[in-house]
Amino acid sequence: MFVDQVKIDVKAGKGGDGAVAFRREKFVPLGGPAGGDGGRGGSVILVVDEGLRTLMDFRYRHHFKANSGGNGQNKQMYGRGAEDTFVQVPPGTTVRDAQTNELLGDLTKDGQQLVVAKGGRGGRGNMHFANARNSAPEVAENGEPGEERSIQLELKVLADVGLVGFPSVGKSTLLSVVTSAKPKIASYQFTTLVPNLGMVQLDDGRDFVLADLPGLIEGASDGVGLGIQFLRHVERTRVVLHLVEMDNQTGRDPFEDYQQINHELETYDPKILERPQVIVATKMDLPGSAELLAEFKQKLAAAGDSHEIFEISSITHQGVQPLMNKTADLLAETTEFPMGDVEEVQTQKLYQYQPEAPAFNIEQDEYGTFIVSGDKVEKLFKMSNLDHQDGVMRFARQLRSMGIDDALRESGAHDGDLVAIDNFTFEFVE
Repeated sequence: MFVDQVKIDVKAGKGGDGAVAFRREKFVPLGGPAGGDGGRGGSVILVVDEGLRTLMDFRYRHHFKANSGGNGQNKQMYGRGAEDTFVQVPPGTTVRDAQTNELLGDLTKDGQQLVVAKGGRGGRGNMHFANARNSAPEVAENGEPGEERSIQLELKVLADVGLVGFPSVGKSTLLSVVTSAKPKIASYQFTTLVPNLGMVQLDDGRDFVLADLPGLIEGASDGVGLGIQFLRHVERTRVVLHLVEMDNQTGRDPFEDYQQINHELETYDPKILERPQVIVATKMDLPGSAELLAEFKQKLAAAGDSHEIFEISSITHQGVQPLMNKTADLLAETTEFPMGDVEEVQTQKLYQYQPEAPAFNIEQDEYGTFIVSGDKVEKLFKMSNLDHQDGVMRFARQLRSMGIDDALRESGAHDGDLVAIDNFTFEFVE
């Protein structure tokens, strides 16, 4: 099964908690605080593996979680940092945030890496909080939570040359003749259900990757037939071989088929038609093919289309070698075409002033409890160690400095009212 689109969830590991500890050795006077820092949490990293060809591995596994860092120890010992979690993806994978559709990266080269969820930093131990007023603090930080997000992976096949055309025009047959690929070949439409890749090796040492893309039909760019799901694979090709069959038994007009396929390509992405395109007249071994080709050339000339035409028969191998040589020549003089969305992200950067979002929000539920929410305050709570009185007092001071106390009073909070932050509930005290 060929899988080229999948949504997965990734979660980085949280940092290790800082320790509250003191030195108590017999011959160490004024030992003081000695709690070490927590270790860094593991990140989730995508890495390109050129041995993969589809996203099939993600069909049954959608969640990837990295390990948390080790907690700090006494004697100022740091916690162990967690190892990163590496997730292999095939070359040609684009990565987007599933919520915002932001492009996170375009992975095309073997070994290329992209951090999609960064591990949290380790919390500080109490050795960092000693000062002149408090030489023995019982204060430490919990580790920072790791990033968590849903991402959309989309595979766009990496091929130098793409074969396009209506179903059953001979794309799979041509691929089987010029490469060692073994695509399924039959006389009915939509025999090819997934893109097939093959390596073309010429006698002069040149080689390139050829992709047989599933047959397009009218309305493909709107989802008809196999639809838009495989049109995306044309985006990365540098040369397009447009196959048009010269079989007068089908009752189809080759020129109309040719125009229709180009229309679908242009509707999907107008930039596709900017790359070199060669018209390949197939099945020239059939009776009446020469007359049909002559009619096709007349209509092409009348429309002002000057694309070069190659006549081939994959069965008899007529014209196949010159076609492959011409394709290699075009590749030599054609640079890569950057994908539109990737190019836009890399070349355009728009800076706009945006008012800073509120650090917190206060609401009252049906039971009268004041709910304090917001990324900043929730992160502060998760990193606060409330097992010691010093830690509780430090957390209270931080809430007061953020203005939460005053905001609660403005919202109508009085002595004894309940206040909730995440899963922590406490009484409001004036």
